[in-house]
Amino acid sequence: MNQVQEYYFSQKLREVGNLVAAGKPILNMGIGSPDLKPSTRVIEAIQNSMTDSKAHQYQSYQGLPELRKAMADFYAENFNVTVDFASEVLPLMGSKEGIMHISLAFLNEGDAVLIPNPGYPTYTSVTELVGAESVFYDLKAENNWEPDFEALEKQDLSKVKIMWVNYPNMPTGASGSLQLFEKLVAFAKKHQIVLVNDNPYSFVLNANPISILQVEGAKEVTLELNSLSKTFNLSGWRVGMVLGNQKLIEAVLKVKSNMDSGMFYGIQKGAIEALKLGVEWFESQNEIYERRRLLIFELAKKLGCTYDEKSVGMFVWAKLPEGSTSAEKYVDRLLHEKDLFIAPGTIFGSNGEGYIRFSLCVDEVLIKEALKRF
Repeated sequence: MNQVQEYYFSQKLREVGNLVAAGKPILNMGIGSPDLKPSTRVIEAIQNSMTDSKAHQYQSYQGLPELRKAMADFYAENFNVTVDFASEVLPLMGSKEGIMHISLAFLNEGDAVLIPNPGYPTYTSVTELVGAESVFYDLKAENNWEPDFEALEKQDLSKVKIMWVNYPNMPTGASGSLQLFEKLVAFAKKHQIVLVNDNPYSFVLNANPISILQVEGAKEVTLELNSLSKTFNLSGWRVGMVLGNQKLIEAVLKVKSNMDSGMFYGIQKGAIEALKLGVEWFESQNEIYERRRLLIFELAKKLGCTYDEKSVGMFVWAKLPEGSTSAEKYVDRLLHEKDLFIAPGTIFGSNGEGYIRFSLCVDEVLIKEALKRF
C-alpha cells in the first residue's frame, strides 16, 4: 500500500469541492465522465426488467448469455471480429475492474509489466497493488505517440508478463492503426507476453474504429478490454467486457468469480439494448462532441497551447505555451486565478510534462463561459 498513491482525481476533486463550497464558480474540464444521457431505449430496458422473476437474484459470473451474444454481435458488426460468445467474451463491471482481474490472473509478485508513458494511471497502481514491477515504455509526439520497438527490444523483457496498450489513446488522442497492432502482436508473440489493448474510445470522434483482434492470430496472445461507459453514456452503470481466446478468458473468470456475485440483472438488460443501437447513435453523439471540441480548440488557442486537430476520443491533449515548464503549476494557476480545472499531463506519466488534457464532457454553455474568462 505504501507504493500506491491516492488516485489524483480523488485527491484533486476534494480541493475543487472545497472551492465550490466556498462559493467559487469552478468549471471542471478535467474529468472524462460523460454528461450526456443514455438512449431512452436503454433506460426503458432497465425499467421494464424490474418485474422479471430473476431480476433480483444472484446472477451468473459470466453474465446473461444474451448479453455475451450482444457483445459478440457488436464486435462482429462494428469491427468485423468473430468471437465465440460462450467462451471468448466475459462481461465486466466496468473495464477498470478488468484491469485488476487481468493483473491478478497473470502476475505473480516480482513479475514485470510494460506500461505506456503517458498512460492511464490505473495500469501502474494495479501493478503495484499486486506486487509486480512497472516497466515504462515511452510514447512521444515525434513518434505519433506510438511505441519505439527498437527501444523496447533493448529493454530486459525476461520478467515481463503483461503489456498494456491503449488505442485510441488516452490521454493523447492518437488513433493507432492496424499496422501498429500487427507490430504489437508480433512483439507479444516473440516475447511470450499477454498483450492487452484497452479500447473504450473507438467510437468517440473517430471515423475509423478498429480492434486489435482484427489482426490475424491476435487472439493467441491478446486480450481486449472495452466499455459501455463512453460509447453509450453508461459510466455509472459499470458495464465493460474483455475478449480473447478461451484459455485467457477462463483465467480471468477464475479471479472474477471469487470477487463478485454477478452483474445486476437490470443493468445487463439495459446493456443489451445499448449494444443494439446503430450508427445513428454514434453520429448523434459525435455531433455534440464535435461542437464541444471546436470550442475547446478555441480555448486552447486563447491559452497559447497547441494541439493535434486529427486526434480522436473524448479529450483534447494540448501542449503548453513556450516557457511553461510545469503542467501542475500551470493547472493550479488556472484553478485559482480563473476558476477553471484542467488535468495536468504529468498525472499520466513523466512524458506528460508540458501538456494539459481537456475533457469534452462539458456542456457548450460552460465552455463558452470559460472562453469569456480569458
